[in-house]
Amino acid sequence: MMNALQLGRRVAAPAWRRSMASVAEDGPIGFVGLGNMGAPMARNLIKAGRKVVAFDVNEAMLASLTSAGATAAASPAAVVAQARTVVTMLPSIPAVRQVYLGENGLVGASRAGDLFIDCSTIEPATAQEVATAVQARGASLVDAPVSGGTIGAEQATLTFMVGGTEESVRIAQVLLSLMGKKSVHCGDVGMGTAAKLCNNLVLGISMAAVCEGHALADRLGLDQKKLADILNTSSGRCWSSDTYNPCPGVMEGVPSARGYSGGFACDLMIKDLGLASAAAHSSKTKLALPLGSLALQLYSLMSMHGAGNKDFSGLYKFIVEAQKQ
Repeated sequence: MMNALQLGRRVAAPAWRRSMASVAEDGPIGFVGLGNMGAPMARNLIKAGRKVVAFDVNEAMLASLTSAGATAAASPAAVVAQARTVVTMLPSIPAVRQVYLGENGLVGASRAGDLFIDCSTIEPATAQEVATAVQARGASLVDAPVSGGTIGAEQATLTFMVGGTEESVRIAQVLLSLMGKKSVHCGDVGMGTAAKLCNNLVLGISMAAVCEGHALADRLGLDQKKLADILNTSSGRCWSSDTYNPCPGVMEGVPSARGYSGGFACDLMIKDLGLASAAAHSSKTKLALPLGSLALQLYSLMSMHGAGNKDFSGLYKFIVEAQKQ
């Protein structure tokens, strides 16, 4: 029969795991990547009363967050030296590799028990590669890309698609709840990213469809607000129409109401659709994505005409103006 001491040894969690949970609940939080998504996410942590230690290569973005109450760090390594839990929101695979694996990166300065939450949209294989390096240091990583756009980031209503062990995900959700309204555990590391690529494939296609619908309304002389009302109460309803409408004058507080500034850049949608296509082609049984390929071509044309830094919903403007020439 197992005695009390043996039972205690069996059920007690390692000290570093108990520490990881405690730090996620109360300790300082590191944040690397303060772009259109990362900056408002970090601000929501500050608003929730958490101490944030931040780094970004853009000094102006870093200064803006420090003015909101964050502490600036000189490098990713300096972030993890001050915070045992670190959130990253980075724009590309090379940026993720540099921040985690490069000189003065997070992994080289990490310790056993540290927790990393990567909210970047990358390939599942890259998430798994970085997680392996993190685990070799005795630390943990979950991939937690988001859906909800800049509006969701500002209002803390994001949905997180999370990959990782049950324990790491449970601890990470303490922080995710301060930046979003929902988190879904999708499986092991890499599966959060896989879910995000599927989601953004659908998003890119649906936005293109809504843009074409409003472009047709423009040609036919149909009132755009009336079309939006019909779409949003009928079978054409989708997030691209009822929450993030691409047609100027239809909705306030979205990129189309401010010249397509801010928001989710067209070039980032191109990146995500490219990642989805690459993942489909590298799967065990190759998968064709014909609608995704057509959407990718449309956003690429928009970018080639100088609008790559504009919100992807600016595809509406591109479609309307390109065909008037």
